[in-house]
Amino acid sequence: MLHSSFWAFIITLLLALAWLRVNTYIAARGWVSGPVSRKIIHIGTGPIFVLCWLLYPESYSSRFWAALIPLGITVQFLLVGLGLLRDEAAVVAMTRHGLAREILRGPLFYGIVFVLLTILYWYDTPIGLVALMLLCGGDGLADLIGKRVPSFSLPWSRTKTIAGSLAMLFGGWGMAALVWGIFILGGTINSSFSELFGPLFVIALLATVIESLPLPDVDNLTVPAVAVLAGHFLLS
Repeated sequence: MLHSSFWAFIITLLLALAWLRVNTYIAARGWVSGPVSRKIIHIGTGPIFVLCWLLYPESYSSRFWAALIPLGITVQFLLVGLGLLRDEAAVVAMTRHGLAREILRGPLFYGIVFVLLTILYWYDTPIGLVALMLLCGGDGLADLIGKRVPSFSLPWSRTKTIAGSLAMLFGGWGMAALVWGIFILGGTINSSFSELFGPLFVIALLATVIESLPLPDVDNLTVPAVAVLAGHFLLS
């Protein structure tokens, strides 16, 4: 069992680091801007990490093995943000203005949420999985689409747009449904496709409302928080 968890951990770690380093390299070369790279990392890291849960054996300790990966990356974010570790490529790729201390907000919150939801929910329930996919597919796409597709600003939040909110709603809903469906096919979550679409849409809609509020730099906390709360009512 320990042997299986160890190799699942190694595979997950290599995939996560490869995704992170490829994107930091692309940003450092100037092929994409820092904000775009930050959102690409934001969108892609979660599905890679969560789908790797399928590699782990059915053991209570598996969640802790898996959580070591976002924990390690989060500690790295903390050290870089505090100026105790130098990583210019990561700063360029994960910040809006090229300042290391920016990592102490969105990216650090992102990592902390992954650690907590992995340990607390794992795949015993789809609540954590759904919250993480709404954070990745929804919140990540909201920023990318909202700033690049012309549309009206929201009356209550002038920095957010209708296009961004629609991307949040359907991107999060779609990614959560896709990953949940893969877990169903893998026999890990006992559910059916017909059961998931309605509750998922309601949770995605609530998360979209929260994401649309004028609360800068805390989406990585508020979106999964409301998804978890709604999930306890709709998915339990």
